[in-house]
Amino acid sequence: MGTNQTYKYYAFISYNSGDTNWGKRLQRKLENYSMPSTLCNKHGWKRRPMKPVFFAPTDIQPGGLTAELQERLKASRHLVVICSPRSARSKWVGQEIAFFHSLGRTANIHFFIVDGIPHSGDEATECFNPVVDELGLPEILGANIHEKVFRWAWLNRQRAYVQLITKMLGVEFDSVWQRHKRMLVRRTALWVIAVAAVLAALVAVWSASQPVDVSVSLNEATTRNPNLPPLHDAVVTITLDNETKSDTIATLGSRAEFTNIPSRFIGENVRLSIACPDFLPIDTTIILTKDMVFNISRDARVYGGIRFRLWNSNTEQTVGGCQVEIAGYTALSDENGLVELAIPLEKQKTTYEVKASTTLADSIIYTPCGSDDVLIVTEE
Repeated sequence: MGTNQTYKYYAFISYNSGDTNWGKRLQRKLENYSMPSTLCNKHGWKRRPMKPVFFAPTDIQPGGLTAELQERLKASRHLVVICSPRSARSKWVGQEIAFFHSLGRTANIHFFIVDGIPHSGDEATECFNPVVDELGLPEILGANIHEKVFRWAWLNRQRAYVQLITKMLGVEFDSVWQRHKRMLVRRTALWVIAVAAVLAALVAVWSASQPVDVSVSLNEATTRNPNLPPLHDAVVTITLDNETKSDTIATLGSRAEFTNIPSRFIGENVRLSIACPDFLPIDTTIILTKDMVFNISRDARVYGGIRFRLWNSNTEQTVGGCQVEIAGYTALSDENGLVELAIPLEKQKTTYEVKASTTLADSIIYTPCGSDDVLIVTEE
């Protein structure tokens, strides 16, 4: 670390105005670089030992070094020269190097190459200011961001920062670089995870905005009876928020199709209702999927709920106490001639032959669901 003298600044950055962005970047890197706690304890450093770093907002104007800048240089432990063909042609950068050299701190001059080629012999590419050779300064290279150690340029830049930092602090490069690489791996992994999460969110948003098609098919849950009409004209209705969509299933083998459903509804609760002739209605809340199958049960009361009155055409009165037989089941009419009977689903028909003990005829045909609930009989 050199002398124990106390300095106001840990470093002074010398640069040409064409390299201003590099100067600002380097100042942030140096001031905010956090050293391992083991090294801090060993050397008595703070976690960020290179604060503050002086960086003038503009490079020196014609007229030479001002008294103020000379005082800043005197108050700085190190001089970091940002090297490029631009700073190599700047006499003001040369004056800062020469002045700092005159202070007897040559070993604390560090070169940070951001552009150009050392000792190229070509003014267009030379990155060292001529004063380096004129004063016979040793080339204590802090770092070269273009040194091709790794395949990736960004990793070579990171290595150059650590080279400069360890040279200024006077510690082994590997003692800091290995930790720095682990930190980079963690940060890169976190960055990859963050990018993946953002992409996943964007994909989710995009997917949610894409319409999908939804289909509904029906399955008869009750025992099928060939004597009854098959399922037909089932109206399926889906309610999405305040929008209602309906379609009709013509036969049991067909589907209700709902197109252009916002995909954000998939997996969400929606209202579903099904109305079908001869079948029990459905009105429920479901989780919406693209292909749905629902069981629907036949309404046993439609063709199995027998209810009619016996009427005597001769006396023009209802016939009470009359035994009737329908589909193998018997019932007795009450005092008002009313007959009520429930036929099991598997034995139901659309029309029934009714045998009554009081009739002269062999049978009377009764059709459930008819508008006429009166059967006319003739007494024997």
